[in-house]
Amino acid sequence: MGRGSLRIYLGAAPGVGKTYAMLAEAGRRRERGTDVVVGFVETHGRERTARLLDGLETVPRRELAYRDASFTELDVDAVIRRGPAVALIDELAHTNVPGSRNAKRWQDIEEILDAGIDVISTVNVQHLDSVNDVVERITGVPQRETVPDEVVRRADQIELIDMTPQALRRRMAHGNVYGPDKVDAALGNYFRVGNLTALRELALLWLADKVDDQLDRYRADHDIRGTWEARERVVVALTGGPEGDTLIRRAARIADRTKGTDLLAVHVTRADGLTGAGPAHLTRQRALVESLGGSYHQVVGTNVPEALLDFARGVNATQLVLGASRRGRIAQLFSRGVGVTATAQSGSIDVHLVTHEETSQGRRWKALRTAWGVPAKRRNAGFAAAAAGLPLLTFFLDHTRDQLSLTSEILLFQAAVIGVAMIGGLFPAIFAAIAGSLLLNYYFTPPLYTFTINQPEAFLQLMVYVVVGMTVSTIVDVTARKSREAARAQTESQILSILAGDILRGDAPAGGRRDSTALAGILERLRETYGLASVTLLERDPDEPATPDTLRDPDAWIVVATVGGEPCTSPDAGETDILVDDDALALVLRGRTLPAADRRVLEAFAAQAAVALRHRRLAEAAEQVRPLAAADRMRTALLNAVSHDLRTPLASAKAAVDSLRSPDVDWSAEDQDELVATAAESLERLDRLVANLLDMSRLQAGSLGVTRRPLAAEDIVPRAAGDATGVRIRVPDGLPELLADPALLERVLANLIGNAVRYSPPGEPVLVTASAHAGRLELRVIDRGPGIPPADRDRVFEPFQRLGDRDNHTGVGLGLALSRGLTEAMDGTIDIEETPGGGLTMVVTLPAAEPGGDLAAGVPGGREGDEES
Repeated sequence: MGRGSLRIYLGAAPGVGKTYAMLAEAGRRRERGTDVVVGFVETHGRERTARLLDGLETVPRRELAYRDASFTELDVDAVIRRGPAVALIDELAHTNVPGSRNAKRWQDIEEILDAGIDVISTVNVQHLDSVNDVVERITGVPQRETVPDEVVRRADQIELIDMTPQALRRRMAHGNVYGPDKVDAALGNYFRVGNLTALRELALLWLADKVDDQLDRYRADHDIRGTWEARERVVVALTGGPEGDTLIRRAARIADRTKGTDLLAVHVTRADGLTGAGPAHLTRQRALVESLGGSYHQVVGTNVPEALLDFARGVNATQLVLGASRRGRIAQLFSRGVGVTATAQSGSIDVHLVTHEETSQGRRWKALRTAWGVPAKRRNAGFAAAAAGLPLLTFFLDHTRDQLSLTSEILLFQAAVIGVAMIGGLFPAIFAAIAGSLLLNYYFTPPLYTFTINQPEAFLQLMVYVVVGMTVSTIVDVTARKSREAARAQTESQILSILAGDILRGDAPAGGRRDSTALAGILERLRETYGLASVTLLERDPDEPATPDTLRDPDAWIVVATVGGEPCTSPDAGETDILVDDDALALVLRGRTLPAADRRVLEAFAAQAAVALRHRRLAEAAEQVRPLAAADRMRTALLNAVSHDLRTPLASAKAAVDSLRSPDVDWSAEDQDELVATAAESLERLDRLVANLLDMSRLQAGSLGVTRRPLAAEDIVPRAAGDATGVRIRVPDGLPELLADPALLERVLANLIGNAVRYSPPGEPVLVTASAHAGRLELRVIDRGPGIPPADRDRVFEPFQRLGDRDNHTGVGLGLALSRGLTEAMDGTIDIEETPGGGLTMVVTLPAAEPGGDLAAGVPGGREGDEES
């Protein structure tokens, strides 16, 4: 029998209905006549799930004894002996009891599949190996039972069982997942809205990757090379030239036209390792494309158009962005170029040819001169060798004329030309070939001592000599130049690889300080690599224009970082300088003059230094802006309080006092008491408001006295509830103590409980619970009131907000703002959650006290919560 097929129901979280969906599918198959048995199904006491087992044959489980207890596990042999068409086996990631044949249940399932039996199983996303650590960071709960991703990916079918966090929490509140005694703890720990939302996204993303793999495999199996536009993907080709910035921005605008479009940048490196790409340009362009939400890729290929199209088809791209050719018009007559060739071969991929400043500029003379190869000294030596060697060879052959034929003489001259090519390169060799042909013609070709040739065969020999000499010289020159370029490219790649490793690890090279920043590490690596005395990064004063005089003016530059000896104060102060970021930064090297051939690597170092400086300044700016933004929000709140809410109680008290003082009205004793009570109530409200404003101003100034010490939740919660009616307190035993200021925490909880009582309907008590989670303690105030729309939940913490309570004038809307400020002053948070079944839950989170910790210093600590599953 062949191997059975595996179908997996993947759950975003426990309780979404994986087992229910599996049993429902089994019922449908049984009705169609399929032989289905239950190998192992766990209903967790859920009645609706258990009812689906009716009518399904169940294979008895295997009983195992472990540590004086009895356990039941899947009986693999019994399922194989029964030999059904389909076996239902729940909990793919389950760990078997010690003593079982296999350690994990997925290994049991592999045996059953090998026996030719189809299996339907279930697993939650948090049990996948690849996301296990992510789930622990999100939920604070370690997952001890895991399954390798590859096991799940090999499944023939995977179906996602999904549910919104709100719907799952309602299901739990209704008792459809856990028993009533576990619901509150589960909702307050593992099954929070944020946790469930993150788990849901992980499941969707993991399954999307699986679907992409299936699509790629299907296309490969059916040899489908065309593009399937299941998702828009824009690929931009980078040459490593300055025009790449323009192409990336144009590609990003194309991608932005359709939501969800992927942006990919690709650079094709030649297979021989020789490239004209600028590392500085590629480094900057990689940072640019990543800042725009794209990804950077590098591939190797001998044919650039084919490599680009292979990459584009491999990622199922729909559009390809290329730059217009930089070659001149004459060069384009001999070769169509990358853009035209790729367009002709692109098929269903749309190709955008984008013009830029480098279009049709042709090759620069400097670049052409560089392509010619050898240094001037070697060229001069080649010319000297030709000028001296050819006459000597002619003198020698003239004295051995009777011993050698014309063919031998031509071959000796050919050898001399090759020798000159090895010494001086192409142009001395061409000179030697032409000069040699003239000497052969004059001294050795009849008639002698004239430039006349009377024999056609001699003329042919001489022409072949010239052509072969020039061809061989060209080949020798190109080979030598490529060898030198390959050696230099290998050296450059090793240097850049070391630089990349330093940046990734954040290490300082040998000789650098341990506390070196990334920027200092880059400069130190450059100084060490080239044996320099000092390396300095300068920044031009923004007020100084970028002129040639600026390069010599020390007052126009600011030293950002330096390593080695005395820093250079201007670009002209060193032997070598590299300008980056539109001449706003300069990397200045002192110690020795570096050859121009090293400039590409130096530009890469300069680009990385600029990126490191930019990251450092962004981090510094973020740190500076954070307190300023908080102070501005607090200042605005205080101004609003003075201009708005101080007037209301003050006006009521003034009106009551003015009425009592009025001689025109004879107030009765009852009326007088009512007016005095009104004035007293208004003044009391005014006193509370002033006290709140003073506390908020102290928070803003950082002068609010906060003394945190360990507190027991079972002590502080009843004190905060006071004599409030309709409040139930449920604080479990064994909770760790929390770190907080007793007076401030009591004030915060009293405010939250008072609000909850005010909004709760009659007969619905307010519930106050406590739980521990990942080293922090949570106090939850739960009501069954009207709740707050999600869009308005952030607004309730702004001063003077009374959302949904416009007729209530007993408060000024400052309480929740102050409560959040006081909680944050104690290193805590206040969050709003929806109460399953309707209502609002206010969650106060504070650090747990570390047992045996430094209590005087207020060091938070705690323990991890237990998993709810």
